[in-house]
Amino acid sequence: MGPGPGTFMNAFDAAVNTDGFRNNPYPFYAQLRESDPVHWCEPWGCWVLTRYADICPVLQDHATFSNRGRVTNTIQREYPGDFLQRIQPLLSHFAQGLINSDPPDHTRLRRLIQKAFIPKTLEILRPKIETLVAELLGNVAGRPSFDLINEFAYPLPVQVIAEMLGVPPSMRETFKDWSYTILQFQAVPRADQDIILVSQKALVEMRGYLAEVVADRRKNPTDDLLGELVRVEEEGTRLSHEELLSTGVSLLVAGHETTTNLIANATYLLLTNPVQRELLMASPALYAPTVEEALRCEAPLQRLGRSVLKTSTVGGKTIEEGKTVLSLVGAANRDPAQFAAPDSFDITRRDNKHIAFGSGIHFCLGAALARLEAPIALKALFARHPKMSLASETVEWHSGVMRGPKQLRVALGS
Repeated sequence: MGPGPGTFMNAFDAAVNTDGFRNNPYPFYAQLRESDPVHWCEPWGCWVLTRYADICPVLQDHATFSNRGRVTNTIQREYPGDFLQRIQPLLSHFAQGLINSDPPDHTRLRRLIQKAFIPKTLEILRPKIETLVAELLGNVAGRPSFDLINEFAYPLPVQVIAEMLGVPPSMRETFKDWSYTILQFQAVPRADQDIILVSQKALVEMRGYLAEVVADRRKNPTDDLLGELVRVEEEGTRLSHEELLSTGVSLLVAGHETTTNLIANATYLLLTNPVQRELLMASPALYAPTVEEALRCEAPLQRLGRSVLKTSTVGGKTIEEGKTVLSLVGAANRDPAQFAAPDSFDITRRDNKHIAFGSGIHFCLGAALARLEAPIALKALFARHPKMSLASETVEWHSGVMRGPKQLRVALGS
């Protein structure tokens, strides 16, 4: 017999930052899903959900499980008052903006931004994306190997979102560092105070940079997305300055982190599943389904938090008002009750209703952009390097909110 639910969860808590969990969290997810799928996790101070059938309704019920306070409530509950005073900039940021709000604010903000992210509008970017992909692959031509993350999967989406927002691509390395650091305090539910302070420093720096860009947009109007948001702000009734900065940070961070990991994860899965790779090479029409299966099998965003606004029942458990619910997307996407052979990477999978982009009103705004970029990138990569392989059998993975390789060195073959 294995450990009981409580014992297991304590072991799970201890395992989160181990190499075993980083490399393959799915056995842990499966054991928790089977032993106690709606679990009060004392070490984390929140409810942890692992079943698809429980998580989907939670993500769709914003009236009960709210994005507002999903980050700030936990921090304010877990840390002393003197420390909370030191992190007011971080708390203020995560108390507003598109990702951290619910209707009516969320409805208003999403309406202002979503026109730029619908497939019909994004299709205009296709030639630019194809050109960027060709340039990036050209930069590594003739070399025996290269790091797919730093030289391809990262610079492509960051340049695309930078162009959409009107931020110069020369800032991409800075944005990479800011984005990674801002997310660090969310890697574990109870981060050390020093980690939170480092995340806040990066957040303040990014917001400061955006404030300078916004000031320039007021003097020199532009047609990019940030320029459009500035014009809306100046109407005085739709978008406040603080909302603009919080939303700008969210778009820059989420706009490339997810797609970077998606491209890297999909490449890794294809290189480690030769039968699926051969199937794709024989049928290029499968690139879009391949991206969906990669999203399911290795979700770039592994978990989503919600703040409980009113006492509710989930999976037979009573979840009280004021608590936090943590939905493990990576576990739900491999739930055998929803997906046949869930641990298998199958690019011909039908009815692939994964929740890698969330569900409900907070469904990822950038999903259409990721679904445009990733097939273009993968198709060009494998067409240009049909004999590509992993240069090392050892791959080190990020652990926490985002999942993807820290580095993915690939050998290009002859």
